[in-house]
Amino acid sequence: MDMNFILDSIPIYGKAAWLTLWTGAAGIILSFVTGFICALVQYFKIPYARRVVGMYIELSRNTPLLIQLYFLYFGLPKLGVMLSGETCAVIGLTFLGGSYMAEAIRSGLESVEAIQFQSGLSLGLSKSQVTRYIISPQAFLTAMPALLANAVFLIKETSLFSAIAVKDLMFVALYQLGNVYKTEEIFLILIGFYLLILLPLTIIAGIAERRMQRVKYGV
Repeated sequence: MDMNFILDSIPIYGKAAWLTLWTGAAGIILSFVTGFICALVQYFKIPYARRVVGMYIELSRNTPLLIQLYFLYFGLPKLGVMLSGETCAVIGLTFLGGSYMAEAIRSGLESVEAIQFQSGLSLGLSKSQVTRYIISPQAFLTAMPALLANAVFLIKETSLFSAIAVKDLMFVALYQLGNVYKTEEIFLILIGFYLLILLPLTIIAGIAERRMQRVKYGV
């Protein structure tokens, strides 16, 4: 085990980890926004838009992220649209994650009894107010475990960004493997950095889930 190589490589992986974090975070945030909008379209059964959302979800969930990234990075230039690797990565992660977030939020919305919506309207609240103050808080309590699991899943999917020349953790590892062949050291560093990113997120997700359950059931 070459400790000098590991110590010398840490700054390089640190920079790559930052790129992995911000592209992953951007993708997760935009996925949540996309998923929330799609879930509302499905929940309120908006004509035509509901069909479009349904087709989007099926397309997104039934095609690999790698193919989506290739289309954005290699396919769009054929149509005259040039995007950076980082932009394609965020768009691709949003396209994939939005469908998973949408299903999680939709299930949360539908778990709230319909009578609560009608009761809110009978009190003089508008649909948007009922959705915001009555339905959404309860829905997110139910959907929180799935949303957090999706966030962890999407961070893991960032390892595919290296395929479109995004200099993330996997890109740096593959580059070093092709040049120095220090397999054990490289994979040790790679695993260590992914643990640094994912383990705290997993712990936070577990704590948040338990607290949400206590709030929901009053225990």
